[in-house]
Amino acid sequence: MPDAILDDISHRRYNPLRGTWVLVSPHRTKRPWQGQREAASNTTLPAYDPSCYLCPGNPRAQGDTNPEYKDTFVFVNDYSAVKEDQAEYKCETQDGSLSCSLLRAEPVTGKCYVMTFSPSHNLTLADLSPSEILPIIKTWTEIYTAHISPTSPLAKVSAPTHLPPNSHEQTNHIRTKAQYRYMQIFENKGAAMGCSNPHPHGQVWTTTGLPEEPGLELEQLRRYRREQGGMNMLEDYAKLEVEKKERVVFQNKGFLGVCPWWATWPFEVMIVARQHKRALVDFNDDERSELAEAIAEVTKRYDNLFETQFPYSMGLHQAPLEGSDTEIQASHFHIHFYPPLLRSATVRKFLVGYEMMAEPQRDITPEQAAARLRDCGGELYRKKPK
Repeated sequence: MPDAILDDISHRRYNPLRGTWVLVSPHRTKRPWQGQREAASNTTLPAYDPSCYLCPGNPRAQGDTNPEYKDTFVFVNDYSAVKEDQAEYKCETQDGSLSCSLLRAEPVTGKCYVMTFSPSHNLTLADLSPSEILPIIKTWTEIYTAHISPTSPLAKVSAPTHLPPNSHEQTNHIRTKAQYRYMQIFENKGAAMGCSNPHPHGQVWTTTGLPEEPGLELEQLRRYRREQGGMNMLEDYAKLEVEKKERVVFQNKGFLGVCPWWATWPFEVMIVARQHKRALVDFNDDERSELAEAIAEVTKRYDNLFETQFPYSMGLHQAPLEGSDTEIQASHFHIHFYPPLLRSATVRKFLVGYEMMAEPQRDITPEQAAARLRDCGGELYRKKPK
C-alpha cells in the first residue's frame, strides 16, 4: 500500500506517461456540495428508433441508407472534423519573421468514420457480453490494418483485411487518398460527454499529423525505452501494479484494468496489455477475447457503481499508422477511460480554475476508486430481477 499518510495529506503524483503531475487532495472528499447536479441517466430506450440515423435500415443526414447490419457498421462521418480534400495552405510570410514564429498553422487532412457497436439502439458496451464485444475489436483491427503504412514494421504482422465487409458495400473506408500518420479510435458515452446520439457507437479519426496526447505519450515511452535499456514502460508498470494490487480493478491473462497512480478523473481506468503489444494487429484470437472481457468488466462496473448509465470518454492509444522503427517499437497498446462522475450519478467533476491555470487536481485517491470499482463486479444492475 502507499504510505498511509498519503490518504490524509495533499500531495502530487507524477505521470510518467505524459511527464506531468497531478495534485491529490484526499481530505476534500468531505466538503459539502451545493453546485451543479447532472440528471441521472436511467432513460429506457427502444431496441429500434425509426428516427435514429444509426439504426439499421434508417436514412442518414446526407441521404444514404444504413444496411440491415447484424453487429457493427462503419461509414464515413457525414460531418467529418477533417477531410481528404481541401484547399492547399502554405505560409507566405518569409522565414524568420515574427509571424512565422508566433502565428503558425499547418494543414491537416484525414478521414473520419462512425462505427456502431450493435444494431440495438438501447444497448451500451456495459450491456454486451465479451463475445458481443469481440466483433467490435475485430472491426477496429480491420480498420486499423487497412490504414497501416506498407513501410511500417506492423505491416509484416497484419492479417489481410477484408474491409469493406460484404454486408457494408456502401462504405468506402478502405480507399484513402494519402498515407495518414495516426488513427484515434474513441467513444463518447452519455450526454455529459457530449454524445449526440444514444445508439451505441464510437468514432475513428485518421490524420496526417500525430495528435498532441498520443504524441506526448510516445515521447515518454521512447525516452523510457532508451534510458532503461530497451524495457517498455507500460509493461513494467503493469507488472508493478499486479504486484502491488491496490489499484487493480480487473485482470486476466492478457490485460490489466487499473486506476492509474497518476489518474486525474475520479474513477479513471486504464486497460493495458500486460505484455508488450504495439497495436491491435499484435493480438491473437485469445488476446482479442481477453481484451473484450476487460472492456466488458470495466464498463459494467462503471454502470454498477452508481446504478446509472455511467458517462465517459474512452480512447485507444497504440502505434502510429506510419512512423520510425523506434516509434513503433516503443508504442504500447492501452485504453484510457475518462469518466466525469465524482460522488454520485448526479455530481460530476469539473476541470476548472486551478486545474486550467495550474495543474490537474483530484480528491478521491486512485486506491479508493479502485476498491469501489472492484466491489462492483458481478451482474449488471439493470439485468438483476426486481
